[in-house]
Amino acid sequence: MGRDDETAAGDTRPERADHAAEVARTREFFAARAAGWDAKFPDDEPRYAAAIAELGLTEGQFVVDAGCGTGRALGLLRTAVGPSGTVLGVDVTPEMIREAARRTPDAALLVADCGRLPLRDAVVDAVFGAGLISHLPGPDTGLRELARITRPGGALALYHPIGRAALAARHGRALTPDDLRAEPNLRPLLTTTGWHLTTYTDTPDRYLALATRT
Repeated sequence: MGRDDETAAGDTRPERADHAAEVARTREFFAARAAGWDAKFPDDEPRYAAAIAELGLTEGQFVVDAGCGTGRALGLLRTAVGPSGTVLGVDVTPEMIREAARRTPDAALLVADCGRLPLRDAVVDAVFGAGLISHLPGPDTGLRELARITRPGGALALYHPIGRAALAARHGRALTPDDLRAEPNLRPLLTTTGWHLTTYTDTPDRYLALATRT
């Protein structure tokens, strides 16, 4: 979970317990699916590449793949920042990190909770998060933590290779007004956690929200 011994100002023990329970549920869900995850989505790489291109990464930058899973974006991010850049893959599920290490043996990987990252303030140029926001235990806490580690003017990409409606249909459910990924909900959430939403796309074959660190 990262810095389990540290809490933000104002945290209470019940809130910490809820956070820990959410993290445990996320780990349990993905641990059981890690080994076969990539086989379910064999054709996503071109779409990932197109989303990463919109981050505008440059040579030498430091980018975090938050909730990196099996590492589908790690090689693409490495290409974008070049040999002088830094790419760090972070995931809360050890089994996913093991799959990422198999896919990209030279990747820098960290088992950690994206809501409590062992990184200094303002050291990151960009954060890429594929399928991330739905799995953050306390999205406001997670987005605020990602803002903490990102320099002012840095970038955030919240991505999914299919849009909200297509994803809901895949899971046999309808979209609901309280969906955090909907623009009317996401925009104020980003604003209050240190980000400014600059681009929002939600089409059948793409979900991409780009934001800038304020």
